Amino acid sequence: MKNILVSACLLGEPCRYDGKSKPCERVIALKNTYNLIPICPEVMGGLPTPRTPSEICGERVLMKDGRDVTENYNRGAQKALEIARENACTVAILKEKSPSCGSGLIHNGSFDGGLVKGDGITTQLLKQNGIRVLGESEITENFAL
Repeated sequence: MKNILVSACLLGEPCRYDGKSKPCERVIALKNTYNLIPICPEVMGGLPTPRTPSEICGERVLMKDGRDVTENYNRGAQKALEIARENACTVAILKEKSPSCGSGLIHNGSFDGGLVKGDGITTQLLKQNGIRVLGESEITENFAL
C-alpha cells in the first residue's frame, strides 16, 4: 500500500493554530486505499496548540504579535521531509493556505485574510526534494495516484 504524507488537521487531529482540526472526508476516505502518514510541521517544529496565528512575511514567518517563528517552521519542515523519506512518500496532501502546508496560495502576511501566490515552508521543502504536494481541494471522489 502506497504511503502518503497528510496534514494531521485534515485527518481530524486538533493541531491547528486555533486548537481545532479541519477534517476533510475525501482525504480521510483515502485510508481505505493508501497508508496515510499524519504530520503537523508547526507542532513538530516546537510550536504549541493553540498558538498565535502566523503568516509568511517576506523571508520570515511571523506570528500576529510580531514574534519570529521562522526557525520553528524550518525545523518542522525538515522533520516532515525526514518522515516522508523514512516512509517512501512521493506524495503529500497538505492543508491549503497554511504558512507551513499551503500549496499555490498562502495568506499574504498582513493578517487580513488576503491570499497571495506561494507555498508554505514545508511545501517548498517537499517540492524541492521531489515530493508532489496537493491541497485538500484537489482530492476528488475518484482520486488515484
